[in-house]
Amino acid sequence: METTGSATEGDPLKRGEDGAETGTVPTATELKKKSCKEVLGFAKLTHWRTAVFFLSLFLCLTIVFAFSFIIPCPVRPQYLTSWNKTFTDAVTYDFLAIEDTSKDKVMDVLFVFKDTEGSKNNTCTGAGLPSPCFFLSAVDGTDGETQWERPLDPEFHWAQCGLDEGTSREWDCLLSHSDQLTAVDKYTGNVSWQQPQPSGLRSTVPVLSVPDLDEDKVSDVALVASDNTQTQLVFLSGKTGVQIGSTVVLDSPETTNHLLHHTKGGSHYVLLQKDTGLYGLALWRIAAKANAGMKAGLKKDKHWEEKANPTSGLVPVYEADSVRKVLRVGETETPNLLLVTGKEVALVDGNSLQLLWRKNTSSVLSEPSFGHFNKDEVLDIVVEEDIGNHTKRVMILDGKSGGMLWEVNLLAAPNSPGPASIHTTNSFSIFVFWGMMPSETNYSVPLISDRRSYLLHPLYTKVLLESNTSVEHIITFKATLLERGRHASYITLSGPEKEGAEGTVVLSKRKLKQDVPYSNVHRIGTGGGSESNDDIKEIFNRLRFSDW
Repeated sequence: METTGSATEGDPLKRGEDGAETGTVPTATELKKKSCKEVLGFAKLTHWRTAVFFLSLFLCLTIVFAFSFIIPCPVRPQYLTSWNKTFTDAVTYDFLAIEDTSKDKVMDVLFVFKDTEGSKNNTCTGAGLPSPCFFLSAVDGTDGETQWERPLDPEFHWAQCGLDEGTSREWDCLLSHSDQLTAVDKYTGNVSWQQPQPSGLRSTVPVLSVPDLDEDKVSDVALVASDNTQTQLVFLSGKTGVQIGSTVVLDSPETTNHLLHHTKGGSHYVLLQKDTGLYGLALWRIAAKANAGMKAGLKKDKHWEEKANPTSGLVPVYEADSVRKVLRVGETETPNLLLVTGKEVALVDGNSLQLLWRKNTSSVLSEPSFGHFNKDEVLDIVVEEDIGNHTKRVMILDGKSGGMLWEVNLLAAPNSPGPASIHTTNSFSIFVFWGMMPSETNYSVPLISDRRSYLLHPLYTKVLLESNTSVEHIITFKATLLERGRHASYITLSGPEKEGAEGTVVLSKRKLKQDVPYSNVHRIGTGGGSESNDDIKEIFNRLRFSDW
């Protein structure tokens, strides 16, 4: 018979608990005393646990209230799906920049217009300028409100923004107007510096952003000007705008365009677009001519210099008749170069100068654009080719091989902007282009009122989504994201047809998805898919966008 006081092999731990190890059995009095002590100890422990519980509860509530009422939560910008800014009896120009001018991580719009007064009651006479003058204006991307305006001396020649990226310069926009050059801070509209135009030099964009040549710890800029006799370059201090060294004559024949290119080895070359092809001239050669001491910090590229002409120093990049356009492909450190000539589109390796591919075309109507049609992570190229009869072929060429990925024929409606694209989170792009479906008109010559915009989804290549939104004469147009990964929009600047004429100027923003429910679905080719029109619209509505 088992008793509660004895230990067995099946209950070996019970010995120490019951005092069997010493062989003594506690009396009833000892048990009573021990029980009282244990109860008192447990009571003290309970009080401590209660205190700790309420203290923890108090700290949790304090944190909740702090985050709810004391520490402000970040406020997301409240967008208007569309907005318009209208100026009557004004003049506008082919300039539109998308920059964050308010430090709220939302992109804003910079443009230029000419009038007697701005939208914030800024007058030309009040600024001590002749009236009318022109205004550089920053407009909030969320609601279209004017953030600031900078009145400047007429006449306007050109403007370029985005010049503060990757540099130590404290200004972003450079404007050429009247006989002056003016650098403007994009956040405030304040003038950082203003200098007279270099003597005898009528420069053109793009402005070239070059390394610090005058050793003031601020990156400098270069301006290029060309006329019927020669091409010249001048260096300006990025800090003060003062000319550095002397003006350099680059070439005797006329140069139609220019570009700054970086090689893999860190060398800089000014690319000169001429009738006979594209040529590069090392920045260290140009700097040495401007001032012998300035070339010290500039690198030489051995591979490029081996191909340089021993007399002129020009490096042949691509030789062909009638080079019309040169574009960088992507934003890599050494981007490849896309060249458009009168009869072909060609891609050249930006480092080795090897021809990667060539595609024969007839006359290219607009500047090509780039996007991801397939998922090979290589940018593909959108080209609009004139095929006669007021008709254009919109082609998407494979970025790797130049092969045809997709095409469609549209009527080339007058005043149609060039193609564009916006990247999505699914590693492909949505493509935007303008024109008119041939089946929608009974006459062969399209009118400006016939112009439509179309969206192409790379996964549904037999379908185009057509927007019926009507826009007057378009001066310039951009498709962009206003916030990182969000809010894909069209920014359109419209005005009088004649350049420099007064009339109604309208700057507008429309959210890309805003027109989707009211758009027409066009089936192209054969086998347009089994999706209904509503399914296609829902697919576009569900798109999520991202940066490159």
